[in-house]
Amino acid sequence: MLDTASPASRLLDHADHYARWSGLAIGLVVAQALSTLGDVEFEQRVVFCITAFGLCAVAGVLLADALTLRPQAAVRTASLAPRLVRDHVPPHMGPLIALQGVSLAVLLVITAATASVDPDRIFSTGKVLTITCNGMRATTGPWPGLYYTLPMFGALAIATPTCVWALRRIAHGPGEEQQRRDRAWAVTGAWGLLVSSQQLYAVLMVSVSLTETGCAGVLGALTFWVFYPLALLNLFTVVWSLVTVVAPRAVDDDAAGDEAVGDE
Repeated sequence: MLDTASPASRLLDHADHYARWSGLAIGLVVAQALSTLGDVEFEQRVVFCITAFGLCAVAGVLLADALTLRPQAAVRTASLAPRLVRDHVPPHMGPLIALQGVSLAVLLVITAATASVDPDRIFSTGKVLTITCNGMRATTGPWPGLYYTLPMFGALAIATPTCVWALRRIAHGPGEEQQRRDRAWAVTGAWGLLVSSQQLYAVLMVSVSLTETGCAGVLGALTFWVFYPLALLNLFTVVWSLVTVVAPRAVDDDAAGDEAVGDE
């Protein structure tokens, strides 16, 4: 049977895929452009690159959701049970990413509160941590205080409520169950990519700052037992989130199982 669908129709059918991939591609371009800012120090450039890439990924997923074709015919439902957001997000990674988001906010607040304050250089406040080493005060850094992490706070303030709104819209909107799940997983992955990449860099900054001095003491042990495992966890979440944004169904075990049953 010949395919009578027009090229425009086929393009619309895959518009959500193109939007998600375009968000990642634009994020890479913007990140590369920000990495060449010569008048900005290296650590700040990395923050700008990570934040810009994460926000572009979120924007691409939200655009993809807006472009997703909705069913034209009336949809019959077999149950009057209310749809819940938690039924559409990844059952294991969703709570983990939410916990990472909370822990990132807590970490940024703690590092901002503990960063050294220099009244004479107010625009450089939050770049280092002051510690006592062998009875003498010393500074170590770069420390993820407000000087470096203010863009992270801004990105979280923008992306978090937007993604929550999108998840609620998906859960309560029209569409097939699998379509809603794919869209919700993509949104979760985009927000997870933003959160986990930011937390990974913040953790690495803390780890380097606490281990570059020979008298870190308890802080050095805390780095080994807490921050290094946390960095590995965030690295795993970054990879999972990136794959989820590109192909949500590739990491959906339930969907894969359903397709395997349907092929038999």
